[in-house]
Amino acid sequence: MSCGTQDRVAAGLHPEEEIDEMGLEIIGAGFGRTGTVSMKAALELLGFGPCYHMREILKARPGFNDGHLELWSQHAHALAEGRPSPIDWKTLLARYAACMDHPTCLYYRELMEAHPEAKVILNVRDPERWFVSWQTLFEGLGFMRAVGRFVPRVRRAIDVIDVLIRDGQMKGRIDRESNIAEFLRHNAEVVATVPPERLLVFDVKQGWGPLCAFLDVPVPDAPFPHLNESKGSMQARLFQFWLETTSPRARAAWALGAASVVAALLLRAF
Repeated sequence: MSCGTQDRVAAGLHPEEEIDEMGLEIIGAGFGRTGTVSMKAALELLGFGPCYHMREILKARPGFNDGHLELWSQHAHALAEGRPSPIDWKTLLARYAACMDHPTCLYYRELMEAHPEAKVILNVRDPERWFVSWQTLFEGLGFMRAVGRFVPRVRRAIDVIDVLIRDGQMKGRIDRESNIAEFLRHNAEVVATVPPERLLVFDVKQGWGPLCAFLDVPVPDAPFPHLNESKGSMQARLFQFWLETTSPRARAAWALGAASVVAALLLRAF
């Protein structure tokens, strides 16, 4: 089976099924926690939607991202084990007009080769503020890691974040000095790699003006979306993901198991 056929099957498609290919127009090369949720909303308001994002991997969108979570999980583990794991980008993103956030930002060069007409946007942010938000993301994953021990779909979601991003990109460390250094290194690499006429370095604080000028579209009447994702809202979204991916019986069993552990600890303490 060819790589392209394998990707089609992993993405929930029949090997011979025709795809209504949209063609990626915008490649997001900026790290997560640089306003990519706001960018996803902004691009979709401008007509460049749907926009691929980590949220698209976690939340099912039938007919668009079928099988994507499984594909990314398998890809992450293959890379961790030193096995080749090419991705057929045209198949994976066939129904998307743009992409932002992790994990696709790590593959901006491959995406540029697959979509030579696409423009590239590098979202940037003050490095210190970025790291605070980045650290908050990983602090908010503790509950999901615990659930992932019992729920395969949740475990695959954590795989993408931990195996591919934390352990792969960040070499297993979530700390200020090394993560900011990687953040700055990546941004400098993007600027050095992408032809200037094809690249927009953008801070969401700049609003519609430079973004619309770069994309050659009119400025909309609506305000630029600023969707700040706090630790609490992020944990709520992850909890919702757990609810959507487990049966009531599985949730009850997990709660019962957790209660038993707490009861055992209390008995030991007293």
